[in-house]
Amino acid sequence: MDIIISNNSNSPIYEQITTQIKEMILNGTLQEGDALPSMRTLAKDLRVSIITTKRAYEDLERDGFIESFTGRGSFVKAAGKELMQEELLCQVQDLAEQTCKKAALAGLSLEELLETIRLIYDGE
Repeated sequence: MDIIISNNSNSPIYEQITTQIKEMILNGTLQEGDALPSMRTLAKDLRVSIITTKRAYEDLERDGFIESFTGRGSFVKAAGKELMQEELLCQVQDLAEQTCKKAALAGLSLEELLETIRLIYDGE
């Protein structure tokens, strides 16, 4: 599992792990039923505390992305399509908010912003 931890990030390490595993699930790198590394193995591979990986796995389980079984490990949950779409929608909304703020700082009108988005969306 390719997880990259940045010590320069403003996000805590457990959050970086959680975000990257969610992205792997959303983009299909991790499929329903795939086993995740044990918390100990992941902690050792990333050179972080097991408490950090435990927190990341707990957050993933709380959010409905994985399920854990005592003695068997953690697996990608058979999440409904709605859950995946909701997570992607939240990401789009966050990016749209950032884009709108930057467009306002650049002095773009709403019409100019929408035209730019249309061009990008249509691949031109």
